[in-house]
Amino acid sequence: SGEVIIYNSYTGAVISVDEREKMEVLRVLRTGTDNEQSNVCQTLIQCGFLVSEQTDEKRRAQFLHASMHRTDVMHLIILPTEACNFRCTYCYQDFSRGQMKREIVEGLKRFLKQKMARLQHLTVSWFGGEPLLALNIIQELSEWIISLAERYGVTYEADISTNGYYLSKETMQQLLRYHVRRFMITIDGMKNVHDSRRFLANGQGTYDTIIQNLRDIRTLHESFDIYLRLNFDEANLDDIPSFLIDLSHEFSGDQRFQLFCRPVGKWGGKNDDHLPICDDRTAERKIWELTEQGIKQGLSMSKIIEAMLMPGGAVCYAAKPHSFVVGTDGQLYKCTCFLNESYNHVGQLHEDGTTYIDYDRFALWVTSGEEQDEVCQSCFFRPACQGNHCPQYRIRKGKRPCPYEKRKIKQVLQLIYQQEYQQEKEVIE
Repeated sequence: SGEVIIYNSYTGAVISVDEREKMEVLRVLRTGTDNEQSNVCQTLIQCGFLVSEQTDEKRRAQFLHASMHRTDVMHLIILPTEACNFRCTYCYQDFSRGQMKREIVEGLKRFLKQKMARLQHLTVSWFGGEPLLALNIIQELSEWIISLAERYGVTYEADISTNGYYLSKETMQQLLRYHVRRFMITIDGMKNVHDSRRFLANGQGTYDTIIQNLRDIRTLHESFDIYLRLNFDEANLDDIPSFLIDLSHEFSGDQRFQLFCRPVGKWGGKNDDHLPICDDRTAERKIWELTEQGIKQGLSMSKIIEAMLMPGGAVCYAAKPHSFVVGTDGQLYKCTCFLNESYNHVGQLHEDGTTYIDYDRFALWVTSGEEQDEVCQSCFFRPACQGNHCPQYRIRKGKRPCPYEKRKIKQVLQLIYQQEYQQEKEVIE
């Protein structure tokens, strides 16, 4: 309707400007201001769109990057099991290891006990395999972590990536008690499509069970975020629009259930050479086309998208010095993909809670971004991704890993605006 949307990647501010103030805002942004007392200028200054000539913005960007090296925060991606009940066509894991060894469970406890006193915040991501196959490990470690966090005054939050097959209403309630508030669950289309791609090890379908679990969970009153991940490739693209309509019948209007579209990639699995992946141009276009269709159907866009626009929000966990993946045998990785690649083996957790770190391999992941890439240093999206959206991609391909959100930033901002408008409209109605 003629609005202007402006975005600042250093402060994370996103502002829509209506017709009445549009011309003044554009004039001030173009020429600077000689009237800092006006409401328009005060807002633009507060949100970082107007910056004093004395401000050293490059130094501020460097300082922002240095904040990634905080020692009072920690993120652990814990694999309670590397087994899985699914055999998805595009999966990259080999399931050669099962449940976490008892000595590693004890090692994790001791490691956390040693570290907790120096932390302000701890995040745990439960991953696998299928983590709910080892719910007993999640229970044991969660109780230990929560007890330690309370003792030392550490804020604690957790999330989980699960195929959703075992995520019953009762299990959901239990995970919520363990501070798990974010859930990534993949559904790749309508029943026949999903079941042809994400099936059990015995070949049986999984769609009906997952959808029923989600229906049951929707009856809960607790607060949580479920990211409904939709992996697409050439094989299921044509079926997705009708699937989004079906999905909206189930979850439209409930902002806890959020759409997250991503293309299937070659992630190191045995089927990589046979996957019907989309070309880059198609993939980039379809992410946002499908997301827009979902919003128009009343579905919420994943909060992940807006978070990507925040300062540091598009930096991959693997690029952060305080983040590690803990395997079931105590192997420490930086990335959850390409687990068999030696450069991804950065250390080992021992039963006594001590760790060995290979700092040469470790440095590959945490110093390959804006420290070395001059193009990243001068990019408008630098504060958000800092050249480290995907260090794995840079290591493997030798190319710059620009996030989808940066490459289609105008479209992303429009989608954020559309969603806000849609939600305000629903509230009014």
